Amino acid sequence: MRVRADGGGPVTRAAIWIGTSFKMNKTRAQSVAYARRLRSEVGGGVPGVRPFVIPPATALAEVTEVLGAEGPVMTGVQNAHWEDAGAWTGEISVPQAADAGARIVEIGHSERREHFGETDHTVRLKAEAALRHGLTPLLCCGESAEVFARGGSGDHVLRQVAAALEGVDGAERALVAYEPVWAIGERGRAPRPEEIAPAHEALAAEWGGRVAGVLYGGSVSPDNADELLGVPGVDGLFVGRAAWEVEGYLALLETGRRRAGAGA
Repeated sequence: MRVRADGGGPVTRAAIWIGTSFKMNKTRAQSVAYARRLRSEVGGGVPGVRPFVIPPATALAEVTEVLGAEGPVMTGVQNAHWEDAGAWTGEISVPQAADAGARIVEIGHSERREHFGETDHTVRLKAEAALRHGLTPLLCCGESAEVFARGGSGDHVLRQVAAALEGVDGAERALVAYEPVWAIGERGRAPRPEEIAPAHEALAAEWGGRVAGVLYGGSVSPDNADELLGVPGVDGLFVGRAAWEVEGYLALLETGRRRAGAGA
């Protein structure tokens, strides 16, 4: 059994996480329209699936209100500072994110690491802050094309996860998202299942029983979601562009429902 990230009791391995981050896309009105349509389709939840949506921070409170603060579709924030308050111009604290309705804090995305100087040290501080305030850190990890080419994917992501979570109180409530840098973004390519298997095998062996779930993200679509969920050690999917339209996200949720129903 895994521990539920929201503290509400255990969730079996058949509970598949399916989530999306809007990144720097959608206005408040667009985000709310998305949330309303999603609520109308899955208001009572999706059997065997733990859905989550991470909108831009400007729309978080409104999206959470539409979906329900304690509803089956969790909401989150794409980044948060490690301090609770202070002179950190332009930042959002974990308490502020929680106040706006977030239950998840996305941390350590490769874009944050590359463009905004995120380090293993600051990622750990942010993970600790999220857990300290009862939120779920969604820790992103992933290797470059060069590391992948020389067969170092497993060691690379294990170092990243250990740097963030090893010895941290409450780490069992964290989620890990394996997102190889070569597979994400507009220039990323969809992986073959065997290409992501080594990293997921390593993560499952080291962290599978120590976190709430290990997700895969990177060029996920309704066309390849089922085969990606079939990779051993994959507990769910963290999706970008393919879920930015409600229809795409609903298709992914349906794939997760079928997989969960089959006992995957």
